[in-house]
Amino acid sequence: MIDNRGAAVEPLPRRERSARFDGPPASAHRESLAGPDTDHAVRTQLAGLRHALPGVRGCVVAGVDGLLISHDLTGDPEPHDLAALAATTFGLGRQAGLALRHGPFRESTVHSHRGYFAVYAVSETVLLAVLGDDGLNVARLHLEARPLANRLADLLHVRTA
Repeated sequence: MIDNRGAAVEPLPRRERSARFDGPPASAHRESLAGPDTDHAVRTQLAGLRHALPGVRGCVVAGVDGLLISHDLTGDPEPHDLAALAATTFGLGRQAGLALRHGPFRESTVHSHRGYFAVYAVSETVLLAVLGDDGLNVARLHLEARPLANRLADLLHVRTA
């Protein structure tokens, strides 16, 4: 690969997917927060955002520790990977807010060449992450996702952030 200055750079290593991957161990799920009825209600809310807003590829609800709670993704990326990325984004945003004395984390949006990754605080321990295409209307996403985070807090019985 060539960088923007014309210098040769090595591509980042990529994790190989195992043909026998059956998902993470049972301890990596948050069943206590999202039981069967709650999980269905949460997935319905996530699908509602995806259907209402063109460009949304899917959503993940995760703990700030990176463990997956629920998702509505189909295909790539792996929901557990997105949950971990959401927690990492939260950690960076939280530290920036603390260092700048701006208060607790609320949301963070990453705009890359091919799309968006937005993370919203549902509570102090739960996050909503939204994956979107490059054409996503981010202003509308923020308008839709903030109330969704409040509804998810109610469904999961956690105090809003």
